[in-house]
Amino acid sequence: MNTPELIPTRRTLLSRLKQWDDQESWQDFFNTYWKLIYGVALRAGLGETEAQDVVQDTVVSVARQMPNFKYNPAIGSFKTWLLLITRRRIHDHLRKQYRRIKLDDPVPGETSQTARLERIPDPASIELDSIWDEEWKRQLFDAAVHRVKTQVDAKHSQIFDCYVIKEWSVKEITNSFGVSASQVYVIKHRVSALITAEIKKLEFSA
Repeated sequence: MNTPELIPTRRTLLSRLKQWDDQESWQDFFNTYWKLIYGVALRAGLGETEAQDVVQDTVVSVARQMPNFKYNPAIGSFKTWLLLITRRRIHDHLRKQYRRIKLDDPVPGETSQTARLERIPDPASIELDSIWDEEWKRQLFDAAVHRVKTQVDAKHSQIFDCYVIKEWSVKEITNSFGVSASQVYVIKHRVSALITAEIKKLEFSA
């Protein structure tokens, strides 16, 4: 399955999204941003089902507001605008959880109900800005790695993945791939440099 070019905000895509019936462009948007929104919702304290609902609700909100959205980096980035919408949808779901528990039949002493309420994160205390930036950077890294994998030798890509991502020891890699320790270090350095360059390209276009 082809992995979309994650994260970079493409002006052409945003302009196409103003046509609400452009299904291909909206699918492109969904493929690009759903993992980001989903990951942030999970880290904000929502369950998998609620996080999926946040993705759907965010996409619907974007569709409703897109006709009035104007891409102007000097005023504010699309990244920031999308965060504001995602934040509202996450807060909506947290408030729903709170109200749902409060409406349940009270338990003697309210011990159980109180415990459930205490498990719901306080929307005001969630550092969504930092979570959003962390998830954004992670998506950038994943996108850069995907791009680089198409540029380098498949064996080198596997060695980098085992050494850096899976954190194998150098000895495990030399035994598994039949390469020397110095080759492992060189491959790691070269692939890392390519990934860094790709991240800069993605950041520039975001």
